Amino acid sequence: MTESMVESAAAPAGNLRAVGERIEALLAELRTIADPRDRKIAEELVRSLLELYGGGLARMMEIVYDTTGGGELFDRFAGDDLVASLLLLHDLHPEDAESRILRALDGVRPYLGSHGGDVRLLGFEDGVVRLRLEGSCHGCPSSSITMKLAIEKAIGEAVPEAARIEVEGVADPAAPPAVDSVVQIGRQCPSEIENPHHG
Repeated sequence: MTESMVESAAAPAGNLRAVGERIEALLAELRTIADPRDRKIAEELVRSLLELYGGGLARMMEIVYDTTGGGELFDRFAGDDLVASLLLLHDLHPEDAESRILRALDGVRPYLGSHGGDVRLLGFEDGVVRLRLEGSCHGCPSSSITMKLAIEKAIGEAVPEAARIEVEGVADPAAPPAVDSVVQIGRQCPSEIENPHHG
């Protein structure tokens, strides 16, 4: 592979979000095609391309597994943003959802630690990720809200099949005590939460 081919192949990774946004815009435009026959042809073309690339990726994963047993290569696929996003799109990711959630949480832990906090996975069931913020929130509620947003972003990227993220232990005294319909928010500061190891 020539140097220019390597650069060309690597280019989308640096601009992945823009490429994704462009695809979304094109799909939205496709749905506005007035002629039903033209729209059907365009939709069939998109479906066929997805099937082709998905089938190719699936075969590549099989070859890697048959040749090497996966192992280190699968870890590298899972750790590469561009490759992982394509594998997720085609339901081929080598890690299960819970492993991806834990990987995402590990990625935000240094940031949480800088605010004196941490996060624990309580469970993932029926598309709902349940988490608990722990530790000191250093000036609730702003830092805990910021931490919650960082966690949601990381999990949203790693586990796009998650329908909802429920985060306990996020302080927000200015808000009414009702539970948010999208994210369940605990109303106490993590530093005020009773230690579960004490009766």
